[in-house]
Amino acid sequence: MDSGVPDGDDTADAGAGGDDPSPRLGSRILVTWIELTVVGITGGLVGGTLGGPPGFVVYLFTTLLTVAILFYNVNDLIAWWVQAAA
Repeated sequence: MDSGVPDGDDTADAGAGGDDPSPRLGSRILVTWIELTVVGITGGLVGGTLGGPPGFVVYLFTTLLTVAILFYNVNDLIAWWVQAAA
C-alpha cells in the first residue's frame, strides 16, 4: 500500500501517535509528593492507633512503601532518559 509518504521520511511518524515524549518532570514530582504524603499520613495514623508491636510493624511497612514509591518514580524517569538517549 502506498501511503503517499516517500520512503525514508521519518517525519510522518513523529506526530502520528500524539504521544509527547517528554517525561513531564513536574507532573512526576507532584504525583510522587502526593503518593508519599498519603502513604506517610495513613501509615502514621494506623501505626499510632494500633500502638505497640503492631504499630511498629505498620511504621516499618510505611517506610518500605515510601522507598518503593521513590524507587518506582525515579526508575520511570531514568528509563525514559535511557530510551531517549538511545
